[in-house]
Amino acid sequence: MSYKLGICTTLAALTLALPVQAEQDIVTSQADFIKLVNGKTLTRPLVQLQVSPDGSITGKGAAWDVTGTWKWQGNYFCRDLYWGGDALGYNCQEVRVEPGRIRFTSDKGQGDSAAFRLN
Repeated sequence: MSYKLGICTTLAALTLALPVQAEQDIVTSQADFIKLVNGKTLTRPLVQLQVSPDGSITGKGAAWDVTGTWKWQGNYFCRDLYWGGDALGYNCQEVRVEPGRIRFTSDKGQGDSAAFRLN
């Protein structure tokens, strides 16, 4: 159970805090966000996610299914996420991008961050 809790904590921020290595641009529109993620898989160790233009989120976190929905509100990506059937809750996140990577920071840019490769 503690393994699942550890992965849950990772996914809650859409995952672990990573240092910013390069200049990142803030994504402030739904149209720009969709251009970035449409047809891509967002990956990091043990996590693969697809964020679709229709507002769905699907994928895997470790061995468990990840599902959810998202919408764009103001300048933020807002998602309601489930991992292995457990609700991770609703959260609005700042999105930053650099070539080949996207970074989500929970609590409208004030919380934990998770960086993903765009594959």
